[in-house]
Amino acid sequence: MTKLDPIEIQSPQCPVPLRDYPEVILAHGGGGKLSSELIEHVFAPAFANEHVTLLSDSTPLNLPNQQIAVSTDSFVVQPLFFPGGSIGELAVNGTVNDLAMSGSRPLFLTAGFIIEEGLQMEQLLRIANDMGRAAKTAGVSIIAGDTKVVERGCGDGCYINTSGIGVLLPERAIAIDQARPGDVVIVSGTVGDHGVAVMSVREGLEFETQIQSDCAPLTALVQAMLDAVPNIHAMRDPTRGGVAMSLNEIADASGCGIELDDESIPVRGPVRAACEFLGLDPLLVANEGKLIAIVASSDADRLLAAMKAHPLGRDAAIIGRVIEDKNRLVVARTPVGTKRIVSVPIGEQLPRIC
Repeated sequence: MTKLDPIEIQSPQCPVPLRDYPEVILAHGGGGKLSSELIEHVFAPAFANEHVTLLSDSTPLNLPNQQIAVSTDSFVVQPLFFPGGSIGELAVNGTVNDLAMSGSRPLFLTAGFIIEEGLQMEQLLRIANDMGRAAKTAGVSIIAGDTKVVERGCGDGCYINTSGIGVLLPERAIAIDQARPGDVVIVSGTVGDHGVAVMSVREGLEFETQIQSDCAPLTALVQAMLDAVPNIHAMRDPTRGGVAMSLNEIADASGCGIELDDESIPVRGPVRAACEFLGLDPLLVANEGKLIAIVASSDADRLLAAMKAHPLGRDAAIIGRVIEDKNRLVVARTPVGTKRIVSVPIGEQLPRIC
């Protein structure tokens, strides 16, 4: 008998990597490889049903007279307020954007609050007001909620969970397993803004220009995209784990590879400088107001033009293409002509940023 036997993980699908972690560590919640293993080998077997096969950001459900999408997300960002947003705005926009990535129109949210004893009432009121304004901007209603208070020192201020419901358009087939060789990869704007903005405040870092979070609802941008190109193959909002994680998930689900052009990936100068200073890869840094779209090459120019015509897509760029690759790798061509593997992060370079 080994000292790890008392873990009592009973599923036969339990992999060796989980046995290497007899306790949950912070990286298990970072959106990277350890998060995927936790979902795949703990939660997915326990909750197995026909609705969660792809483990997408939202799940489509067929009702008698309507198709809907359902999503849920929890937010534990620290600090609660940062340049360009707050945990309240994140809680609304994060779930709204998850719904939008399936091509659905978000309608309703629920909100659950876990509040630490000692949080200033002024801060809580500000969070609630931020959520109300964000919901109005996104065109959704917060229709139900719950509040719990935990002892001082047990809640880090405030945690929020939001769940959302949206209406799916008929015949919509946007999913992360729909990318095909020859497709084009488009990002809606500069990457890494949110993660670096939060980290700069948390660590007291000062740069020549204040870096703002990109926190925003993407519903209007998605609608403009679908009006221009109804048959977008896949979309993903690159939050935890950044662009690298999202593209690896798409490649793995679709059974393809993805090749990026490093020089085509838009990164703001101050964000790039901050990442170099902190030793971070912008592709691994979370975003909260950007999306990745996978589309047939014949539709790419039309979709790009529609995105650039929208305020949230004015910096959109074609950054790569889907290729045949049985290994399902994401690679990037560097400025000197070599290629590097854009791997899945183990945990998260910047924890607690969403």
